[in-house]
Amino acid sequence: MPSVFLKTYGCQMNERDSEQVARQLLDRGYQRATSEKEADVILLNTCSVRDLAEQKALRKMSNLRALRKKNPGVVLGFLGCMAQRRGEGLQSDLQGLDLVVGTQKFHRVADLVEEAREARLKGHPRFVSEVGEEEGSERTIRDHTLAPRQVTAFVSVMQGCDMHCSFCIVPTTRGKERSRPIGEIVGEVKGLVEQGVKEVTLLGQIVNMYGRREIPALHGKTAFVQLLEELEKVEGLERLRFTSPHPRGMKEDLIGCYGRLTKLCEHLHLPVQSGSDRILKQMGRGYTTDQYRKIIEKVRLACPGVGLTTDVIVGYPGETEEDFQATRQLMEEIEFDNGFIFRYSPREGTRAAEETGKEVPEKIKEKWNQEILDLLDQQVAVSSKKRIGTLTEILVEGPSKTNASRLTGRSRQNRPVVFEGGARHLGQLIDVRITESTGFTDYADPAILN
Repeated sequence: MPSVFLKTYGCQMNERDSEQVARQLLDRGYQRATSEKEADVILLNTCSVRDLAEQKALRKMSNLRALRKKNPGVVLGFLGCMAQRRGEGLQSDLQGLDLVVGTQKFHRVADLVEEAREARLKGHPRFVSEVGEEEGSERTIRDHTLAPRQVTAFVSVMQGCDMHCSFCIVPTTRGKERSRPIGEIVGEVKGLVEQGVKEVTLLGQIVNMYGRREIPALHGKTAFVQLLEELEKVEGLERLRFTSPHPRGMKEDLIGCYGRLTKLCEHLHLPVQSGSDRILKQMGRGYTTDQYRKIIEKVRLACPGVGLTTDVIVGYPGETEEDFQATRQLMEEIEFDNGFIFRYSPREGTRAAEETGKEVPEKIKEKWNQEILDLLDQQVAVSSKKRIGTLTEILVEGPSKTNASRLTGRSRQNRPVVFEGGARHLGQLIDVRITESTGFTDYADPAILN
């Protein structure tokens, strides 16, 4: 029985796509290999958001070719965003590659793998590149591979992006916005709940733009809010999350969901990218810092205690010390619970990459990056102390990644909570008392567990 090893780089959407590919191959009789050395098929699902992610995948594949000395029939393939962006050009970069499959062709992977294996085993390998657009591809990411007692799952509701931020390659790698029907998504979630899932996270490049091309507003409610309301009705579903939204899509109807939908978790990840209006304009983000602040104020008013996280880019072309200090000031003012801080990475084909002569030195990027990280650490160290002694509801997901003898769960605010529990707690919603915190991870007293 053939085996497959699948490695994923990048975001949750890539993880979801990999899960779909795995499901197809398992249904064809493949087994999951525990390592590359044991696999008959090795697939790398790639990311293109930053150059570093592409370079990691390229180095990995270059090293994997050595496995052919012992197993000449092993199939090697790239999937996903880098595959979409670079296409057939990857063959010349890496001789011996079998497959390059783009973001709208994941449903074709199983067929292409079988063809590649047959060609390899016959001694006549051939290279195949499938990166074309395909109508309806957004509806093909719908199957799941759940582990025993798995209680959380990702659900893809749309593909593509029409925002065209100056720094972002996603519209090129993922195509135009395309959304699935509400009823189809609800049916998928119901099926997951029947298998024991209690929490789903809705995924989209800009998830709160869901359905704006296909589904008209109803009674003043956008398509995304209509979807949330329908999922609120699903019996057995306990929690609902979504990522990642755009500030331009945070309308009153969506903000209001935080005050009235009981299953919508009290967490919002809302990328700000910069605290400088000048830089935001150059990025093409379509909002000002004052507009962003007002959104946060409204969300906190609708949902006191909401967990807030964000994305920030430092070192955008032409960014000055004054621009950076504006970002720092905004971070100080809002006091996020966490953030993902990125040094700007030029991506070929984006408008920002054409801003030659405006590059910020890497040493300055590193300095600014560390300053924001240090600020977050300081803020979280203060806020985390306020949680000690409080009760919080967690959904127990499984063993802790750092200590298998402990269990880990996640609060509704999306904070990981580690505690000493037993097998009976797996998959359960329980209340625990926070006893200590490292800032980004809380620890709970097991004495009050249900």
